[in-house]
Amino acid sequence: MKSVLIIGMGRFGKHIAMELNEMHHQVMAIDIKEERINDILPFVTGAQIGDSTNPEFLETLGIGNFDLCVVAIGDNFQNSLETTSLLKEMGAKLVVSRAARDVHAKFLLRNGADEIVYPEKQLAKWIAFRYTANNILDYVDLGKDCAIFEVTMPKKWFGKTVGDINVRKLFDINILAIKHNGEINMKINPETVLLEGDTLLVVGHNKDIEKCFHIE
Repeated sequence: MKSVLIIGMGRFGKHIAMELNEMHHQVMAIDIKEERINDILPFVTGAQIGDSTNPEFLETLGIGNFDLCVVAIGDNFQNSLETTSLLKEMGAKLVVSRAARDVHAKFLLRNGADEIVYPEKQLAKWIAFRYTANNILDYVDLGKDCAIFEVTMPKKWFGKTVGDINVRKLFDINILAIKHNGEINMKINPETVLLEGDTLLVVGHNKDIEKCFHIE
């Protein structure tokens, strides 16, 4: 269990808080708007209404006690930048800040952010892959042109084993798991048989996966 401070309870911050709650982490939620704090109360350990650009307010939170601080402010970049900087000055162990553009990311990193997330950009890329490329059911970007894909099974592989298709040698990609009737099997070996209706979770460079599965 970790202690997480989330600043900014818009849709992005709220969803992070709800997911962390499902994972049984301790979450402190901060927002300047009372209605947003009221909405998130059932899903967090604690919540306060306050201005995160006010050093005196932040000091009352005990920033150094949190394992993770997330700056999820999306409607005011200046506030996000000031909050990020103050968190680091006050001893935050790990600061993850939201950015909408690359130029925002550069300033945030220079002012104390340890990591940057691009929710809109990342979702846009997922939608582009998911709904325009053949055979793709899901996609997780790993950076540097690598990703995890969930792909449909080519018909010519039905009844063959993982060893028979040998995608590691032929395409330099790895099969992480096989999904059959909604159940995920991660115990993959060369004798594992591929069945009609299975989907594969594979990892590798985008160009290698696209070539292997004829993704267009």
